[in-house]
Amino acid sequence: MSYEVRLVDLQEQPAAAVHGHVAHDGIADFLGSVFGEVVGTAEQQGVGVAGAPFARYRPADDGGWDIEAGFPVTGTVSASGRVEPVTLPGGRVARTMHVGAYEKLGDAYKATSDWITDNGYVATGEPWELYLDGPEVPEPRTEVFFPCAESHHA
Repeated sequence: MSYEVRLVDLQEQPAAAVHGHVAHDGIADFLGSVFGEVVGTAEQQGVGVAGAPFARYRPADDGGWDIEAGFPVTGTVSASGRVEPVTLPGGRVARTMHVGAYEKLGDAYKATSDWITDNGYVATGEPWELYLDGPEVPEPRTEVFFPCAESHHA
């Protein structure tokens, strides 16, 4: 699959998320439990969901992943149980769309990272992904976002 990468400027977005640590094969189960929990907590607090679910992944030393997953929201969620307030960053990002199996999302990350380097930019923060479709869709769409800025090296 080829990826079209575009620069966009985003506004900072309040969000509600759960943090966790999972083995590589535990990602789907973690996300499945977290998304409902975040929506339920937001609804209990009278805060609306403002977009598609997201996740940020950080590789862990044990080969697993530290994950932050949740939803952008219309206000501030108070910490409750595992759910806590977080912020999706604003500013310039390189964005691409992955269509297909979640197992192939690494290709979108690599294409976006390569684009950033090849076009004179540097990554400035942790990437995240938005799930526009659920796993029941045969070819789910997932947006990948990389915060970036122009490189100052000639």
